[in-house]
Amino acid sequence: MYRVAVVNSKSFGRHAPDLVEELERYAKVEWMDVDKNLRGKELAEKLAGFQFIIASVTPLYDREFFEENKDILLIARHGIGVDNVDLKAATEHGVIVTRVPGFIERDAVAELAVALALSAIRRVCYSAKLVKENKWKERGKIVGFNIRGKTVGIIGLGNIGSRVAEIFRYGFNANVIAFDPYISEEQARKHGAQLVDFDTLIEKSDIISLHTPLTKETYHMLSDKEFEKMKNGVVIVNAARGELIDTEALIRALESGKVAAAGLDVIENEPIKGDHPILKFDNVVLTPHIGANTLEGLRGMDEANVRAIISVIEGKAPIEYTVNREVFEKGTRAKLKNT
Repeated sequence: MYRVAVVNSKSFGRHAPDLVEELERYAKVEWMDVDKNLRGKELAEKLAGFQFIIASVTPLYDREFFEENKDILLIARHGIGVDNVDLKAATEHGVIVTRVPGFIERDAVAELAVALALSAIRRVCYSAKLVKENKWKERGKIVGFNIRGKTVGIIGLGNIGSRVAEIFRYGFNANVIAFDPYISEEQARKHGAQLVDFDTLIEKSDIISLHTPLTKETYHMLSDKEFEKMKNGVVIVNAARGELIDTEALIRALESGKVAAAGLDVIENEPIKGDHPILKFDNVVLTPHIGANTLEGLRGMDEANVRAIISVIEGKAPIEYTVNREVFEKGTRAKLKNT
């Protein structure tokens, strides 16, 4: 019988037991937690005997993993990003890599990004903490600002970023600008945004929200140099990937007051420990990568993974979910009928 390893994902199947039951008619499904730094040969040995992996954001499936593990037919990312999978190595070894289509997480992640912005600007979490500590009288120290008329800069105007742009433009009457080298000015206008270059966005925005994939080009796209160019009192929102921001640089910008507040759903090297220096700031809201965690979002993610795995078991190529589609031309480990 086929075996499926659900690796480092507590959410898969939790709210869609019917989908798990459907998958279990085809394969044995096993949940496991592994160290986020486990990789290469050790990870390959840990996952020996499994044909399918439902993968969270950790660990890293690197070239050595694919060289050492001969059993894996498909890795299904339980999410949109595939930055923890070496796609080139997977393709060379005939392993299909799938992900969740962006539209499935669109509303869930976009709404959380806006919630993080609001929480950071209005110091919602800190204010609630004051109440619990019987410090109601300190409320006068908490002052935010209205979003109406402010400039919101969106970095990455894809499925999620475009929805964030719509919410800020049409929900809050903000001035929305965006940087995305892969879309046209007309496409941006459809979502209420004006395209600008990266430096203009950095310099003009009151709120900056990141919605771009993690690549070599976008790694630490916000660091000391970028923070120096920003307005004093800027608010930073990141619901994409932690490594887009140089965390040490962000801490320096928070300490100096250049950054007034930050709303983060992700951070470098997550999960972090409770003594991480970012946690000392009352003007930082940090959630544990819950962007897609709505009932609708999680079910959509589960279904995408289940459909991809069942397709391969039935000898069909899960083309609509596949990231490395060139694998179908080069040859897959799985025996498929429709490639």
